[in-house]
Amino acid sequence: MHERLFELTGKIIVVTGAAAHGSVRHALALGFAHHGADIVVSDIDDDGARTTGEEIDNIGRRALVIHVDIADPGQVENLFSEVEGYFGQIDILVNVPALLPERVRPHEISVEGWEQCLAVSLTGYFRCCLQTLRSMIEGDRGGCILNIGSIAGVSGLGRGNFPYSTAKGGVSQLTQELAVEYGGQGIRVSTILPAQVLTPSLEIQLLNNPRFRDTIEEQFLKGIPLGRLMESEDLIGPAVFLCSDAASAVTGVLLPVDGGNLATNAGGSHTWPSE
Repeated sequence: MHERLFELTGKIIVVTGAAAHGSVRHALALGFAHHGADIVVSDIDDDGARTTGEEIDNIGRRALVIHVDIADPGQVENLFSEVEGYFGQIDILVNVPALLPERVRPHEISVEGWEQCLAVSLTGYFRCCLQTLRSMIEGDRGGCILNIGSIAGVSGLGRGNFPYSTAKGGVSQLTQELAVEYGGQGIRVSTILPAQVLTPSLEIQLLNNPRFRDTIEEQFLKGIPLGRLMESEDLIGPAVFLCSDAASAVTGVLLPVDGGNLATNAGGSHTWPSE
């Protein structure tokens, strides 16, 4: 019994934004497949989604690839209709995508930029949760929802993160409210809070950005006691745990995967001054 605690065989997992481009969601889709799950790969990047689907097939698990923009309510409804038609059930939803508008100070952001960010990074999560909850309640079999949040959702980062951080704060509260509302029906809802993850988008937007590149990585590392940025693969173990029977009594949790970032006091340091 105990050796099967982290087993996901037979589970149908919907991963939003799972195209193959070195992202957290790509890593999670493959990680779940290696633990026995069949994966619904949804993304606006059709070529990348097909690549992820092929990788899952090569692992020996089933993959259903569907084009979805989670900011579009019609496409979200179609996603879950196709999943029900193909697999007959949804056991786990993993919400991952996020959209960052242009990095400007809060008073400079456009309403359009604000709404675009929240449409994907918060409302899109809500839409997918809503469809999943309806399916799980109708099927009376319980299930799990895992959201990928951020340390930005529980503490301020500055540097033009305002709409993104606000959305991630909403994801944290969405998680806890849904966990309370639906725990009695056997539906668990949790969120992982990563620190900065070394993905292609982080490199493009910050590490290779002339406005930030001279100081930003050093600034990140000052707040991470483990002394390194996160890798996408760092999230696989925590995600598998939260979605598996090993976490059968865990719901409503906001789990930092941040190298100790949130544990570090603003005036503290993991380095000693040199003599």
